[in-house]
Amino acid sequence: QAQLVETGGGLVQAGDSLTLSCAASGLNIYSWEMGWFRQAQGKEREFVARISRRGHSTSYADSVKGRFTISRDNGKNTVYLQMNSLKPEDTAIYYCARSRHTYYTGTSLVDYNIWGQGAQVTVSS
Repeated sequence: QAQLVETGGGLVQAGDSLTLSCAASGLNIYSWEMGWFRQAQGKEREFVARISRRGHSTSYADSVKGRFTISRDNGKNTVYLQMNSLKPEDTAIYYCARSRHTYYTGTSLVDYNIWGQGAQVTVSS
């Protein structure tokens, strides 16, 4: 049974940095593209970042490009999201997700079918 668990969320001030981790069990992430999504209060879940199976390709939402970095350590079966220069508008629940297929995965919600429980990130002004 595949499971993703996000850790590392918390309350920080604007301009601070935070790193989220996504530990996988019941699956080997080397076979899958992985992504991060977030959902702010009262808004729909939105794409944040994705990474290819070996980390050669990454994609980012325009709102986080240049500030966030997605990475992976397949040996540790873990995906990371490094968040720098955090802004209050980054406040959301952040979800780790596994792609639906082993080949290229896009940035749409429907491209992923295994999700973590989410980690709250709150950025104060």
